[in-house]
Parts: sequence; structure tokens; C-alpha cells
Amino acid sequence: MSIPVPGARRALPILSPNKISGLKQELAEVIEYRKSGLSLNWIIGCPLECGYCIRHTFENFEMKVPRRLMSDEEAVRRLVGHSYFRPHKTPIQLLNRATDPMLPVVKPHLFNVLRQLDDQGLTNHVLIITRWRVDPEDCAVLNSFTNLRLTVLVTHSNIQDERIEPVDSNIAAASLRTLYEHAERYRTVLYWRPIVPGLNDSDTDIARAHELSQHAHATVFTGLFFRKEIAEYYEAHGLEMPYEGTARRKIMPEAAEQRILDAFEHDSSWGALFRKTSCGVAYAHGEADYNGHYGIRELCDICPPEQIAKCQAAWVKPELTAVTQEARGLGATGSVEVNERAIVVEGLDEPPRYYLQHGFGYQCHDRAKPHHYRQHGRAAIGWEAEDGTPAA
Repeated sequence: MSIPVPGARRALPILSPNKISGLKQELAEVIEYRKSGLSLNWIIGCPLECGYCIRHTFENFEMKVPRRLMSDEEAVRRLVGHSYFRPHKTPIQLLNRATDPMLPVVKPHLFNVLRQLDDQGLTNHVLIITRWRVDPEDCAVLNSFTNLRLTVLVTHSNIQDERIEPVDSNIAAASLRTLYEHAERYRTVLYWRPIVPGLNDSDTDIARAHELSQHAHATVFTGLFFRKEIAEYYEAHGLEMPYEGTARRKIMPEAAEQRILDAFEHDSSWGALFRKTSCGVAYAHGEADYNGHYGIRELCDICPPEQIAKCQAAWVKPELTAVTQEARGLGATGSVEVNERAIVVEGLDEPPRYYLQHGFGYQCHDRAKPHHYRQHGRAAIGWEAEDGTPAA
């Protein structure tokens, strides 16, 4: 089935090899394994200028005009030929770190890649994250993919300070409503983020998220990635620092989370609310969480009972022998453990850990970077240990 691509225009130029060689290595590498999926980023450059954008860490925040690193066809070949790609199993993310996939000059390439993946009969989860405009014509294209399990996550923060977020959050709100109204084969998630205490966690902000939750198949809330490069940008532009320090993981203080949960627990008209992206995506598609979060049982205390039952039924503790064999093959050192919460390994960075996690449907943690109880894999900033002291 061929659906006309809205906004189709001349193809984005492909950067020359010389210009690509001048990029930061992580940016030039088009495939990165992240927790929510194998991430394909063959287009870089974005005009939206969100102050907290992860692009700061790739040193290309000033690149405002999107450009391709390769053809759409080559991007698809690299994805499906990647050593970590499993047909029908590995979750995929498209254009989630260096541009917005729904920009008018970008979305024809997004739709082209989706069509190529769908035409291969692949049923993998595919996640698209946007804060830009989505029209009914776009929804018709998204509904035309018959095999992929497609989810569009709409980022909405309600941050009013234009120095931090110049994009009007009403654009994302309108896109969310449009996507939800026209959803047939795809699902849409309210991606309520980044939540920063004192900036966008007021009663009004929470009420706004509550209203928007009625126009989504699920809502996921999360905090701020505040890395060194982002802090430097804030300082250079005279922006108030949201936290005293930076962190490798997202920052979501305990008090901020509790404000949201209090509002959620006292109003049954909220849509389904989740702490983790894959939980919301799985719920929206009527499936168990593919990241095996059920092992971190305190994560589930806000999940709908029927979803907990679904995840419980699918959650199977893997055999230590099988896990050890695969982990060793990926380069794990030291002891390998399978406990009631997670696989615990040493010597593996994030990509091979995520490969194990998605393969076994069971959390996989680095022994050197433990996930502390109730922090849900977030930074320790704003959390207290069980004895009331600041978390380590």
C-alpha cells in the first residue's frame, strides 16, 4: 500500500566524508544501543534549540539544519545487519538523539525508512519521539505500516521559560491529540519530560499533564539528563542551574516524583501512568514489558493490575548457565549472577547489557553501577537512603 508522504520535498543532502570525519565519533556512529532500543540516527541537525538537549554532549548543538550521514537505504541495511539486531525482537528507536523526526524536511526520510522496515515483514517495536507538529496526513502514513509495532511518543514539558525551551508546548499538545484521535495501527504515548522541580512541577503543570493523559494510550514521566556539557551551556547563557551537580543518569528527585504520584493516586480519571518508557509502550500495545522491569517490583506499584499480571506471566528467571554463556561471549568478566531482580554482570558496557536484557526479557545491571531500591535506575540527586541520609 503506497501512501503519499506529507511534506515530501527534495531529499536532504548527505554530508561529505570530510565533514563526517570532523564530527564527534559518537555522532558519526549512526547506531547506538539504548535501553529503549537499538537507536538509528542517520540524520543530524535540529533548529528547535531546547536548552537541555542531549545534542550538547555530541558537540553539534549549533548545527541547526538537518543533514543525512548516509542514504535511507544504507541506514536500513546497517540497522538490520547490526550484530545486536534480532528480527521481530529487538526494539528500535528512530532519530531520537540528534534531530526531531517530524520536522518537515526530516519526516519523508523517517517514513521511507519505516516503509522499508515494514516491507521486510518485521514486527519489532519501533519508537519515534517528537515534540513537533503532526498532522492527520502524517497519521495516515503511520497507520499504513502493517507489521511494525509503532509507537509515537510526544514530548511535552510545559516549560514556559523560552530560554530553556523555545518550542511552545501547545505544539506537542496538539500533536498528541491529533495522533490519539487518528490512531489505528500505531499507539501514542504522552512523554511528560523533563520534569524539573520548581520549573514545571506546579499544580498547574500536573493538571495539564492530567488533561493530556486522556489523549494518549499511556503516559510516561521522567526527569532531566543534566550532563556536564548541558551545565556548561546553562552557565554560558546565564540560566539558573536546576541542580548543584550533574549526573550520568536522569535526575528525578523523590519529592518531585511524590507530588506527581499523590495527584495520580487521588484522581482515578488519570490515564495509565508509568515510570519507564518500555512499560508505557508495552501497555499501549497490550503486551508485557520487553525490558523485564517486573523484577524491580517497586516500579510496578503504579501500574494497572491487568498490566502487572501480564508482565508477571511473561517474566521468567533465566538459567544461570545460559546467561553466563551469552555474557562471556560478549566479553563479561568476573562473576555472573541471576537474582530475583536482575542479571548482574561485570565488564560489559551498556550495549551488550541491553542486548542481554532484551534477549532474556530480564533486567541486566552492571555490578559497579547498582540500581538502588526505589531510585529506579535514576541519579542519586534528591534521594535519601533507607537510613535517611543522602543516597550514595
